[in-house]
Amino acid sequence: MKSVIYCRVSTEKESQETSLTRQEEELIEFAKLNNYEVEKVFSDQHSGYDIEREGLLDLLDYIKQNEIKAVFVQDETRIGRGNGRMAVLHLLQKTNTSIYTLQDKGVINLNEMDTMLLEILALVEEYQRKLHNAKIKRGMKKAVSQGYRPEKNLKTRGNPEGRERIDVPLEEVVRLRNAGLTYEEISMTLKGLGFNISKATVHRRYMEYIETHGVK
Repeated sequence: MKSVIYCRVSTEKESQETSLTRQEEELIEFAKLNNYEVEKVFSDQHSGYDIEREGLLDLLDYIKQNEIKAVFVQDETRIGRGNGRMAVLHLLQKTNTSIYTLQDKGVINLNEMDTMLLEILALVEEYQRKLHNAKIKRGMKKAVSQGYRPEKNLKTRGNPEGRERIDVPLEEVVRLRNAGLTYEEISMTLKGLGFNISKATVHRRYMEYIETHGVK
């Protein structure tokens, strides 16, 4: 099974580089003992309270792109400290990536409070997704009730596989706006059609249209 290693020290002092090397050596051996192949090693010389760490960000991207099953660290504080630690734990949980620590001699041993917080985060995220989908559905229903027909208006546009489109369908923005939809409702409606466009972008492009065409 594929795994990665993450090493971290808190400062950029040269003396800390020895600690990074030691962590890497110990974790490679630890991964082998647990029957994991180490695909890559990531490291940082940075405070654990800061989540904007180059090594950490590269690690998270790599895990998501390569379906990594486990990450090996010296102890849970290497992942991070404070709220940053919980954020990283949550992201790793979402990718179903196991965390092994030398300190625990196996899978990370979280306390009851950490476990509860992760469950709450997962629950909140699920309801946020449901609300997001509900907004898209409501926006689409309102647009259709106003005579909007996406199968006609967008018949020759976009990717048939349903992937996100980066262009902004200005004609549809204007048509939906004239139908009485708010900028947020237009954004949600277009997202339902595969256009990943924010409310702010919808507003900006509509105002540009107004200025260009002299519409009052």
